[in-house]
Amino acid sequence: MMMDFQTSIKELKGIGDKNGALFHKLNIDTLKDLITYYPRAYESYPALSFATHCDTEKKSAVYATIKSEPALVSVKRYQIVHFIAMDENGGRFLVRIFNMPYMKKTLHAGQNFVFYGKFSAGKDQLTMDQPRLFKKEDYESMQKGYFPIYQCTKGLSNDTISKYIKQAYAILENQIIDSFPKELMKRRGFPVYRDMIRIMHNPDSMEEVYWAKKRLAYEEFFFFLLSSKQNESHQVYQTHINCFKRYQETDQLIESLPFQLTDSQKKVWDEIQSDLYSGVVCNRLVQGDVGCGKTMIAILALYCCVLNHKQGALMAPTEVLAVQHYQSIQEMCQKYNLPFQIALLTGSVKAKEKKQIYEEISNGTVNLVIGTHALLEDAVRFHNLGLVVTDEQHRFGVRQRAVLNAKGKDVHTIVMSATPIPRSLAMILYGGLSVSTIPELPAERIPIKNAVVDIGYRKSAYHFMQQQIREGRQIYIICPMVEAGISENLENVEEYAEKIKPYFEPNVRIAILHGKMKGANKNQILNAFVGHEIDILVSTTVVEVGINVPNATVMMIENADRFGLATLHQLRGRVGRGNCQSYCIFVDSSSNDKSRKRLEILGKTNDGFEIANADLKMRGPGELSGTLQSGDAGFVYADLYDDADMLYLANEDVSNLMSENPLLEGEELSNLRKRWNEVTESGYLKTI
Repeated sequence: MMMDFQTSIKELKGIGDKNGALFHKLNIDTLKDLITYYPRAYESYPALSFATHCDTEKKSAVYATIKSEPALVSVKRYQIVHFIAMDENGGRFLVRIFNMPYMKKTLHAGQNFVFYGKFSAGKDQLTMDQPRLFKKEDYESMQKGYFPIYQCTKGLSNDTISKYIKQAYAILENQIIDSFPKELMKRRGFPVYRDMIRIMHNPDSMEEVYWAKKRLAYEEFFFFLLSSKQNESHQVYQTHINCFKRYQETDQLIESLPFQLTDSQKKVWDEIQSDLYSGVVCNRLVQGDVGCGKTMIAILALYCCVLNHKQGALMAPTEVLAVQHYQSIQEMCQKYNLPFQIALLTGSVKAKEKKQIYEEISNGTVNLVIGTHALLEDAVRFHNLGLVVTDEQHRFGVRQRAVLNAKGKDVHTIVMSATPIPRSLAMILYGGLSVSTIPELPAERIPIKNAVVDIGYRKSAYHFMQQQIREGRQIYIICPMVEAGISENLENVEEYAEKIKPYFEPNVRIAILHGKMKGANKNQILNAFVGHEIDILVSTTVVEVGINVPNATVMMIENADRFGLATLHQLRGRVGRGNCQSYCIFVDSSSNDKSRKRLEILGKTNDGFEIANADLKMRGPGELSGTLQSGDAGFVYADLYDDADMLYLANEDVSNLMSENPLLEGEELSNLRKRWNEVTESGYLKTI
């Protein structure tokens, strides 16, 4: 059978239904998925040492002899093979291997291995848990290169993933064609596509990896910008159809609010009004930190729209966030007698109710629709759509926003983002959008108190959290992983929630949340947390968007050293939203001075834009940060801060291409045209 990129991985020798299901959990189903499943990090193997000379903070390699016959014991849900080993210097240490009972039969006293792993020091002896075992000659040959570390899932080891990637690459190597013109790649200093894939999985140097990763980032930015420019509807143009008139009611609403708009809010509102009243179609990005008051500006714009007898739409990325907007605007309607006739349209609305909402939108009875992606459905037809506001805009694709705007004529557009992006990058990412920034928080907002700590602080943190819970407050704990993975030293949601239970009183309600849950289940958990039916929410970064719980006063972020500063700042914005003092605890598990200094930037400022620029400066051009990003702007491989240089290059190349050959015509661009069609048809661009 001839295998190609779309061949199922189950066709590979050794992958059956069981392994196939495990790979599916990592979104790997085809050979293409497999060879483009890139490592999260790389490691090189250190020189051999003696057990007593090893640093317990780092992985070490010790050549030793198994001195005691391996024994198997069961402790709770673990099966542990354990034995004593001794190195050539007489150093003895305990070895423990978890959930691999067959190793008892494989290993015997008298055998010699290189034990590679991290030591922990007990009262009486050193212990190495879950080491990798090598023959001495094999280990010495491995010291010459760099080896990939993949994000794993329980039951699927790093070695297994690596083995099948090599097998798939050998099959597909001669079928790998570069989509980009050779001359362009050569000019930019990138490896050809085939070499890039090989380098990512089997590099000879970290310099090679650097350029391979840069090419990945460049490609992702390239296709994003190509989509953006091909669908660009943001050119400034005059409109007679949708020119709003000024109504004093908006000024009266501002005056009647129980708080004053900040100077930044006033400035941005003036910029939006200038567009709306001057006959120019408003296409504006409003970016600012969580809690800076973007939503209030959006409400003013929507109020202006309704006063002009037009319909408004507010699109949010999650049902929970859409419901929160709906409830807060309904409360304002009652308090200030606003003329909004609101409908809430989400995926969970029942068919009969949806049909009625569609009719009321179509005949103009509803003048403000708040919803999720459900607003994009063909059945949603507006009577006279005048303004679209997109919240957390980076969670929607260029085309999705265009679909909503196309439901009216000369529709004004405001997109809001809490992702702090330096202005120079924002101008490229958002094309013809005018950029407005709200850099300050309201004066009444109590600044979050921050602490950067090591893992030894955890017990003290749990004690502090228990005190907060007794006072009626709620807690977030963020972990980078969903579940335990082989070769991962990262905290995961599933095990962490169980691990912390002994530190809290029995009545403390703990729940977990992560992106692999079904949408309805996620909404149920989030709503329960909002309703204070949960005290501690142990979650991945999925809480970064779409939840507002003023009663939550503490956030602890595990393995904070593995995230970008901008992502950490976004996460931190989930607390500090009420009238009580809030706290954010960043747990640095790296024991690295540079990492500590980087995280301490968060302790010195709560200004997202200052943090974004500091992050940009601190990550050197040749540095591989190894951070786990939560998907800023929806990118999978590219990082706005690490790869800002690639954004500039991609923008230059796409701009040139669009001016010279916008249809990608000609033989030289045939592979690029084919790849572009694959990208657009796959739906990938809908997420960025």
